[in-house]
Amino acid sequence: MLDLLSDLGRRAAAALATHLAATGGAVDGLPAELPVVRAGKPEFGDFQISACLQIAKQAKRPPRELAEAVVRGLTGHEALAKIEIAGPGFVNLHLTDGWLANRVAARMSDPRLGLRPVGRDQRVVIDYSAPNVAKPMHIGHIRSTIVGAALHRTLKALAYDVIADNHIGDWGTQFGKLIVAYRRWNDQAAYAADPVTELLRLYVAFSVEEKRERGEVAATATATATATEPATDEEEVQGPAPPILEEARRELVKLQAGDAENHALWQKFIADSRHAFQEIYDRLGVTFDYWLGESTYNGLLPTVVQELRRRGIARDSRGAQVIFFDEQGEVLAAERAPIENAKLPPFIVQKSDGGFNYASTDVATLAIRLGLFGASRILIVTDERQQLHFRQLFAVARRMGVTVPVEHIWFGLMRMAEGTIKTREGNVIHLADLLDEAERRATVAAGEHNPELGDEERRDVGRVVGIGAVKYNDLSKDRQTLVTFTFDKALSLQGNTAPYLQYAYARIRSIVRKSGEAPSPSATVILGDTVERDLARRILAYPEAVETVARTCRPHVLCDYLYELATAFSTFYADHPVLKAEPTLRASRLVLTELTARVLRDGLSLLGIDVLERM
Repeated sequence: MLDLLSDLGRRAAAALATHLAATGGAVDGLPAELPVVRAGKPEFGDFQISACLQIAKQAKRPPRELAEAVVRGLTGHEALAKIEIAGPGFVNLHLTDGWLANRVAARMSDPRLGLRPVGRDQRVVIDYSAPNVAKPMHIGHIRSTIVGAALHRTLKALAYDVIADNHIGDWGTQFGKLIVAYRRWNDQAAYAADPVTELLRLYVAFSVEEKRERGEVAATATATATATEPATDEEEVQGPAPPILEEARRELVKLQAGDAENHALWQKFIADSRHAFQEIYDRLGVTFDYWLGESTYNGLLPTVVQELRRRGIARDSRGAQVIFFDEQGEVLAAERAPIENAKLPPFIVQKSDGGFNYASTDVATLAIRLGLFGASRILIVTDERQQLHFRQLFAVARRMGVTVPVEHIWFGLMRMAEGTIKTREGNVIHLADLLDEAERRATVAAGEHNPELGDEERRDVGRVVGIGAVKYNDLSKDRQTLVTFTFDKALSLQGNTAPYLQYAYARIRSIVRKSGEAPSPSATVILGDTVERDLARRILAYPEAVETVARTCRPHVLCDYLYELATAFSTFYADHPVLKAEPTLRASRLVLTELTARVLRDGLSLLGIDVLERM
């Protein structure tokens, strides 16, 4: 279908260019291919061209005159049954039933279901999930992980060379705190049972002790200031560091200097955390090519800052190395649009004490992805709170001469009905707990809907449906929206949910099984009415939905498509008997049935959602 749209668009553009040249109305920058979009209503045909309306003003020609030229250029095309001009200059295109039927029949022999290798010879680096070491994955990690994995699969399905990098948080001041807390309060039995949960407890314990000591230090400082001279506002706000924090800083310095004992503890924390993360990824079916955490780039940071200074991108400011954005309205590489009118704030790549930070690490990371990996496109999947940071980073990248697309794939936060997650205070809804509860509820529901299922099959249904429900609840929403998760909605068999689509697939597969025969690739497809025709069009539209996801990084487009396909099949099946139809119609309808099942299965697999033959 996409090849057809491109062909129609090119022919329409050529016809328009010929007409304008002959009439002295040539337009600068006339596209080589006019956009051909799906018609909004059936009465407007299958597709529509509206470009004549936009071109008419510059060409100083009536839109309908241009539309007539397009019609002449497309007349006689094998795929078109009718071409008509509507309104001020829209061109409506109606496909022939024969063309649709032949393409559907050909799809039966295509294991790729029409997906084109549009990504061949292009390498995409995608950075997603990125949990912090020593903290359990909580539901705040689900969107980055699930959105990133869906994009990973989708791009690979289109023949892109994809490198998935889990940029874990494995360096920073928290490790000095963890080392102190581990030595003071570690419960060996608890650590052996669940290392990451114990590490979180230790981190919270450190925070509690730091607050207690900070309060005592502040009280002493206030008393001393009262006896001598009034304290400044800065002293009252910051005050001297409490003893436990000073101890943590010393341990961090030792770690950074290569102290063997501290380095061994740090590696232990990373290894135990990665094991816990992997358990979650295994349940979600998520894989990575690399786990290049923040620590990977430590040795590069001095060189990165030196290069930024050498090129005049960074300069000294009160002892810190800072990048200033003096130009108004710098352009984002990903969005191709001006940033807000206000200038970007300064970007500090090295602190006045000589320490490095996320900014310098991300510049180094970008350099590796471009140089070592040879990326032709870079996607970074994080939540909306990091938009400013990546705007600054991408502006720096442009000053460094980076021309490949570097995109921040940001998403809105996810919340449970109870409220926002607060990691630092220990009020964490663990991702493992969310998955456990989803599986439990889905298992119970499976037994209620189908009491004939055995225990093992019921648990298998619970796993597939429960995990799928959690994923789809996220992916079916535009990623830039806030998501509030409820089990009732996610596990519903009604509406645009994973259980609905999984059940639709299982139901369709049961029809094929009952037929007792394999749908024939050589069967003649008959589109007897608008319902069958609509189902055929939707089957053929699968590649368009997948390519849209790859281009826009919005997986909900594929979710909407699959839901519409399943709904179209339900309408078809309600009034079009398959198994009881006469032989020719039966063979045709079995092809439509089989292809619907294949597309549902393939599309859900790109989203990371499994299907079942029976539910």
